[in-house]
Amino acid sequence: MTTLLKRTAPAVTADRYENRLLAVLFLAFGFVFFDRQALAFLAPYMDDDFGLSNSQLGVLSGVLALTWALSGMFAGSLSDRLGRRKPILIVAVLLFSLFSSASGLMTGFAGLLAARALMGTAEGAVLPMSQSLMVEASRESRRGLNMGLLQGSSAGLLGGIVAPVVVVWLADTFGWRTAFFVTIVPGLIIAGLIAKLVLERPPGMERPPGARRADAARRTDAEAVKVPKVPVREVLRLRNVVICMLIAPCYLTWFVTLITFTPKYLTDEKDWGSGTMSAVMTCLGVAWVLWGFATPGISDRIGRRKALTGFTVLAVFCPIAVVYVESPVLLGTLMILTYTGLGCFTLFMATIPAETVPRAALATALGVIMGVGELAGGFLGPLVAGRASDVWGLQAAMFIAAGGAAIVVALSFGLRETAPAVLRRRGVTA
Repeated sequence: MTTLLKRTAPAVTADRYENRLLAVLFLAFGFVFFDRQALAFLAPYMDDDFGLSNSQLGVLSGVLALTWALSGMFAGSLSDRLGRRKPILIVAVLLFSLFSSASGLMTGFAGLLAARALMGTAEGAVLPMSQSLMVEASRESRRGLNMGLLQGSSAGLLGGIVAPVVVVWLADTFGWRTAFFVTIVPGLIIAGLIAKLVLERPPGMERPPGARRADAARRTDAEAVKVPKVPVREVLRLRNVVICMLIAPCYLTWFVTLITFTPKYLTDEKDWGSGTMSAVMTCLGVAWVLWGFATPGISDRIGRRKALTGFTVLAVFCPIAVVYVESPVLLGTLMILTYTGLGCFTLFMATIPAETVPRAALATALGVIMGVGELAGGFLGPLVAGRASDVWGLQAAMFIAAGGAAIVVALSFGLRETAPAVLRRRGVTA
């Protein structure tokens, strides 16, 4: 199990920074998903200019996941080598905002594909940097909750609730290109907040053995903590890391396929208007926010494995409901009850690995798990789903998504428990 640094400063100072960091990173990662979700909501508006097929829509979603995966693995490894996270995070936020805005300038499929690929390259660094910063600043009793709010609820609020309302309104009022253009403004603001408010290390953390103390007064908050390096091969020998790597592509297949093809399924197959589609997708966003913090928070008490297994069982039924439920009101209600997977993402992609690996390999582990998931599930998943939808209809994508979640249920039984409160009840030292 990983041993995290201990607090030594007065609790009020550390706790205040913990909340401040959570607020800033909540905005940063939430805006990542605002940008990522925009394409799915704008696809019906782009048909006149691009005439996107289901396969092309899958390729656009997949190429972002591909570059996201490669970037996440590289950024995590680079961060652990340099001992720096804040500068990488600032550059990533600035670049993904620029590339997202550039999507509105494109006049052909190839240009749009390039813009999405560059956007994924920038966005891939955000999660491993954010979660590795958050886990060190979090109290043990709030670790799962904080990481869930950062990764799940932020993406749900900005990507699942705000994005469909704002993006659809902008497209209806000013056109789909303007909807892409405006994304650069929040990114600049968030980058400024990170530069001003985020520290490389939380206040009150003990310096590790061997670190120089003579020049401590001259060190800035951007300087790295000197910690022993851990080979990647050692990280990949850990059972929980391997299982999380297997879970990641299956859950990414569920997630990316669902968010990519559900808007088009509702407008094309069910013949619902853009307003109805937006309202139903907003219900999905409500669930995203709710379960994004509730699932990890519950896992702090009942255990990571039980929470992951139980909430994933519910997630299996979300894409099935999209196919078989004809009432928008009923479908929206069921989405709120069954779109539980994004809370589980925090567990297998951040919390469980963070409680398993040594601190020196934390960003690397998070980057590898996210990278494998995005590469195999985020990239290949929508490609396969898009092709299957062109051949057998859009309902094929929904069944593929359900199958991915079902596999996760089976894999989750192999995880070893890491929740500190549960381990203490069992008399096990974390």
